[in-house]
Amino acid sequence: MRWELDWLEARASLTPKAAAIVDAETDQGWSYSEVNDRAKAIAAWLKTNGVKKGDRIALLAPNGISYFDMLFACGKIGAIFVPLNWRLSVDELAFIIKDCEPTILAFHSNFTKEVTMIWGEEDRCIQINGTRMSRLIEESAGQREMREMDLDEEDPLAMIYTGGTTGKPKGAVLSHRAIIWNSISTIASWNLTNEDTTVTYLPLFHTGGLNALSVPILMAGGKVVLANDFTPEKAIGNLIRYKCSIVLFVPTMHHMLVKSEQFNEAEFLDMKLFLSGGAPCPHEIYEAYKQKGIAFKEGYGLTEAGPNNFYIDPSEADVKRGSVGKPMLFNSIKIMSEDGSEVLAGEVGELAIKGKHAFSYYWKNETATDSTWKDGWLHTGDLARKDEDGYYYIVGRKKEMIITGGENVYPLEIEHWLFSHPSIQEAAVVGVADDKWGEAVTAFVVIEEGAALSEVEVKKYCRQKLGSYKVPKNIHFVSQMPKTHVGKIDKKLLKEMARKNQKPVS
Repeated sequence: MRWELDWLEARASLTPKAAAIVDAETDQGWSYSEVNDRAKAIAAWLKTNGVKKGDRIALLAPNGISYFDMLFACGKIGAIFVPLNWRLSVDELAFIIKDCEPTILAFHSNFTKEVTMIWGEEDRCIQINGTRMSRLIEESAGQREMREMDLDEEDPLAMIYTGGTTGKPKGAVLSHRAIIWNSISTIASWNLTNEDTTVTYLPLFHTGGLNALSVPILMAGGKVVLANDFTPEKAIGNLIRYKCSIVLFVPTMHHMLVKSEQFNEAEFLDMKLFLSGGAPCPHEIYEAYKQKGIAFKEGYGLTEAGPNNFYIDPSEADVKRGSVGKPMLFNSIKIMSEDGSEVLAGEVGELAIKGKHAFSYYWKNETATDSTWKDGWLHTGDLARKDEDGYYYIVGRKKEMIITGGENVYPLEIEHWLFSHPSIQEAAVVGVADDKWGEAVTAFVVIEEGAALSEVEVKKYCRQKLGSYKVPKNIHFVSQMPKTHVGKIDKKLLKEMARKNQKPVS
């Protein structure tokens, strides 16, 4: 391949003995030289088994080194890495398999049953935690010198399927260019170095697990610790044990963490920064970290762009709570109105992104690609505003905006206020069709264990902060929020639940 695209080869040459990846479950570690050698060996095996440039290599596995084995091996031979979401049902996995048509399916033994049900070609699959994988790495040792291949930075490197809450999952194709430039911009904008260590609990089948911190830290020469089965106790133990300096969790994880006894007792002596992503973070999380004297901030991204797009200094994040900051060094941001013009400071519009870190297209879906790319800008479908100082705030999904009685209501504003109630653990707001109002603002809340709260009390609390048209017409108390397979609250399902149980509104 063109060697400038194979940054792992260069990193292994620069710091061959430096620790690159550690498995938190077994404490087994691999240096950069060892990671690169494994990738070469697997690349050689894939070529021997007929894999050609552009072929897809799918992986169904929990977090582990196999993700980097396959990603880097695909990068060396021009194949396309397709990580599969193991939280999906068999039917959903079968849809993705049929859509991407992989040449090889790699899998962990945890998912033998699922693979047996969706993949009938035994000669075109391999168990990544079996003796066969260990043997092929050893046997391919003599084939590790790779020939230079005819690869371009625009050639696909990975294909990550989006959540699909509004329809069938779409395969977002990420080129070598997109993944490399996301890392370059992240390293430069976030000041990552070879001294940084992170623990990755976010699933590596998701762009947040793979591309937000893991790949950028590896490119910078730092260390990535891989973990599964998040609990506050385990997470805090690994953060301290491996002297992590930066970590990314989703809001649900942060909530569990700051509410735990272990968090109150722990000292994070090596930690420079806790990051939040995947969904807007309740402001109470900011306060919990501030009281602990720990730097905290949140970011914004999506599978199709980065996922890293903004930077904010932690000291500014405390002042500008809820802001994701300003655009990173190598990307541009616009907030656009319905007519395509750029909105003024303080106004809400659709967030559009441009940069070398953006995806190329949706796999076999020209219609969706054309509706996302317009005049060179990636239209995210997310609503945002920018303040007078140039700081950006995510308001919510364009499709989630509620129009009630002719007024625009952004669910996130109500959710933030509901979450600030000491007895509310989680909150979500949706719009439900209503004859009188057009849409009725409807809230779902999860109450803290042992707490008591009535619908009247919740509405009274909302009136302290919110305009009357923003106060939820109906409150539904639930024991837990339904989540999508990437851990986000499933608002599509909440809307269905609300329609079935909607009470008359006045």
